[in-house]
Amino acid sequence: MAFPLPDKPSIAVLPFANMSGDPEQEYFSDGITEEIITGLASVPHLFVIARNSSFTFKGRHAKVQDISTELGVKYVLEGSVRKSANRVRITAQLIDALSGNHLWADRYDRELTDIFAVQDQITMKIVTALQTKLTVGEQARLWARRTNNLNAFLKYLQARAHFAHGKLENYPLVRHIAQEAVDLDAHYSVPYVLIAWTHYYDGKQGSSDCRQKSFEMADFFVRKAEKLDDSYPDTYILMGFLFLWQKQFEQALTAGQKAIALGPNNAEAHMIMAHILRFIGE
Repeated sequence: MAFPLPDKPSIAVLPFANMSGDPEQEYFSDGITEEIITGLASVPHLFVIARNSSFTFKGRHAKVQDISTELGVKYVLEGSVRKSANRVRITAQLIDALSGNHLWADRYDRELTDIFAVQDQITMKIVTALQTKLTVGEQARLWARRTNNLNAFLKYLQARAHFAHGKLENYPLVRHIAQEAVDLDAHYSVPYVLIAWTHYYDGKQGSSDCRQKSFEMADFFVRKAEKLDDSYPDTYILMGFLFLWQKQFEQALTAGQKAIALGPNNAEAHMIMAHILRFIGE
């Protein structure tokens, strides 16, 4: 093992393979993977590998035992997505990587509009298989539905895929698609957070005409997101960075603590907290 196994059930969710035969649908299979990771990351009784680590195995033909060894986890979830017109087929299997045993495997052939229910079912089967008991509050966070509008959700996945490429020249497109998502659902907070991140990085990397204006725009959109939904950890991760930039350390500490409380397995939440503690001398 590259890392010792945690004292709680540990899992890596591998990128679901895009079986659609259309590279343009890659955003969808990646998005489904990320949504499952995000849901599991809210459960404090699990140890969940972050997207950036599990996605290093995208396109690689690695044995689950090797993945377990490299990431220091006991369980691995892998699957595939085939999206065609208004239908979607998702397969998933949970494997005990130490023994090689399959804990469960299932296939879902559904209407595309059922995608939210499929995500919930897969997540619930993982939680059940790992014998994890949830409090009422933990259940509420796990099943939090950011939107019920399928088209808004698909727009958000597209925007996030462009953002994940990390290219500054993509940011105007990210903002445009994310805005289309909130135009479809005015109460959908997550696209606002994505828009805020683009402005933050514009300011941080000096790629905008006015750095101060970029930070102000980031602050505007992240606060708008918080008013719509105060249970999304990324909102408070970004707030932590913004408070830190303004040297408002107490506010930054509060934001970091809330980010970790909402996303105990969120790597970025722990990263911002580390920055904050460093700046306040802890």
